[in-house]
Amino acid sequence: MAKRKLDICVVSDLHLGTYGSHAGEFLEYLNSIDPKILILNGDIFDAWQFRKNYFPKDHIDVLRKLLNLAKSKTKVYYIVGNHDEFLRKYIPVRLEHLYIDNKLVLDVNGQKIWVFHGDVFDLSVQCSKWLAKMGGKGYDYLIRFNRMINHLLLKFNQPKMSLSAKVKSGVKRASKYINDFEEIAAEEAIKKKYDYVICGHIHQPQIRKMTTRQGSVIYMNSGDWVENLSALEFNDNKWKLYHHETDYAPSQHNDPNPSDNTTPTAGQVPDGKHSLESVLTENFSSYVF
Repeated sequence: MAKRKLDICVVSDLHLGTYGSHAGEFLEYLNSIDPKILILNGDIFDAWQFRKNYFPKDHIDVLRKLLNLAKSKTKVYYIVGNHDEFLRKYIPVRLEHLYIDNKLVLDVNGQKIWVFHGDVFDLSVQCSKWLAKMGGKGYDYLIRFNRMINHLLLKFNQPKMSLSAKVKSGVKRASKYINDFEEIAAEEAIKKKYDYVICGHIHQPQIRKMTTRQGSVIYMNSGDWVENLSALEFNDNKWKLYHHETDYAPSQHNDPNPSDNTTPTAGQVPDGKHSLESVLTENFSSYVF
């Protein structure tokens, strides 16, 4: 079965080691693509909710698959998030095809793309980590309950529902938090003269152009593999959002464009040349904004 070839794939917030992680579906996705660059944009592990008695086989299979990709021709960049922050004490890590750092800048034919998880902009994480961890546990229980509800709904041929989405839509503060996060990320990217900024953290897949008095930037968020099962893909000079529940088709892996969720092009990539390999370096060892 043919795999979809991608120049760049960005995923985040898999939260391996928790009940809410859709590791099986994520493994399906990895097995359906052939990326030149794979960016793991934070919270791939969840050290906050880690349980010694819970790390099922499909979670282990995901780790094995990621290591196999790193051993192959795929360049794997692991950007550390808040739930896997224990890795920060070891960064920067530079192996043959595996890199671990706080952030990353890619240069695609003159278009600068800034990639980081985003927890640096979250005051609840920076100032009240214990409170954020408590909230994380509550979220994990909500996701577990939601999965039981959806299991029952499917038995009665009813559509699945997202309890967390309903909670978020009914709470103005949650909506404001998301908007504030996106605006801050965009403003910082514009100040630093980046053309694109890619985050994770807030579990809200998004591609949109954001404009301020200082300029404009394309803001993108890869979403998560707890609720949205989403990723960002770059191919044929276009960025698109991938949603596993609607875009995954085992018999159509050779379809390069399963949806039309795309952005303006990021420069013309010459045929036969992989311009994405010109990776710029920053002071990755600390958050210096």
